[in-house]
This record gives sequence, C-alpha cells and structure tokens, in this order.
Amino acid sequence: MRYTFLLYSDPAMAAGMTEEDWAKSKEIYGQYIGALQEAGVFIETDWLHPADTATTVTLAGGEKRVQDGPFAETKETLGGYFAIDVPDLDEAMKWAEKCPHVHYGKLEIRASAMGSV
Repeated sequence: MRYTFLLYSDPAMAAGMTEEDWAKSKEIYGQYIGALQEAGVFIETDWLHPADTATTVTLAGGEKRVQDGPFAETKETLGGYFAIDVPDLDEAMKWAEKCPHVHYGKLEIRASAMGSV
C-alpha cells in the first residue's frame, strides 16, 4: 500500500537557519532516506520551495482564477513529502515516527487512492 507523508511546518522556523544548520538537516534527512531505502519501502521524496512562491490555479465555476501564493494563508505550510510502500497504516505510522520532521512540525499520513476509487 502506498502512503504519502505530507510535511507541514512554520516557515519562520527556517528563517534563522545557518548554512551549518541546513547541512546538518540534510544529513539527518539523508539518514532517514537511507533507512527507508534499506528497508525497501522508499518510493520518492521532494523538498518544496516556500509557499509564498506558489501559484494556485482553479477553473471552479467555469472561470479561470490564478492566485500568487498558496491556496490558504496559514502559519504552517506544506514543505515536502515522502512516499513509501508498506503493508498497512500501522507500518506507515512506525516510519512516520522515525521521520526527523515530527520533532518540529506536523506529518500527515495519507493512503493512496489510486486503484481504489
């Protein structure tokens, strides 16, 4: 079963990070990715640019609307994701608890709906 971990955090937390802080963070996430790969559950991951660089598009109501920035103004924004392949939600939760992100942000777990609807 494919699960996606959506990583949310307050972008203000990153504002004061030094190059050394970023290097340490990349090392910690690299170790987590390595553990996922070694376990054979890793599918993919991505790290997103800040939400204020987003463009939101909708055709709802038949009219095209384009908005600079994220869909909603919130304190916590989506910063990245991991996709993994594990047997069930219990196993996904075990991997979520090992993700470095849970120590300073929120991690939302969603099962893939492809093939089930």
